[in-house]
Amino acid sequence: LSGSGVPQLVQPMIWDYAADIDVEGKVQLVEKYRRCGFSKVWFASAFKGATGVNQSLTLTGHHLRNQLEWLQVASRSPADVLEGIALTGWQRYDHFSVLCELLPVAIPSLAVCLQALKNGGYSEKVKENVEKLLGMSNLEIDTFMR
Repeated sequence: LSGSGVPQLVQPMIWDYAADIDVEGKVQLVEKYRRCGFSKVWFASAFKGATGVNQSLTLTGHHLRNQLEWLQVASRSPADVLEGIALTGWQRYDHFSVLCELLPVAIPSLAVCLQALKNGGYSEKVKENVEKLLGMSNLEIDTFMR
């Protein structure tokens, strides 16, 4: 790769939507890309649409844990390597499936994930901020919200 000139033309994106990603493996992958000559990498997480083909409601806790895992990868990677995080929200689990997790039911998950990334983690203060922003009295993380 380093001899091909590709690292000067593109920035790779590392995708993983799991709630328990292999943090050490991702750090090693970032280091491999650096050794190949890529100066920057992107991470891709998800706030909805990545947990099951028939999923109707969004599992906010799953997606929050995904963001927290990526924050761990970022903190253990060289400071100047991360260009950004693409926070994805898939409308279909795959190209042959029906629509899943429509945006309105995923708004709380999106808000939680954005606030966790913005604040570098999740805390009671972050939860209260999301509740205030969305006009909610009780944000549920580990159950399906109504």
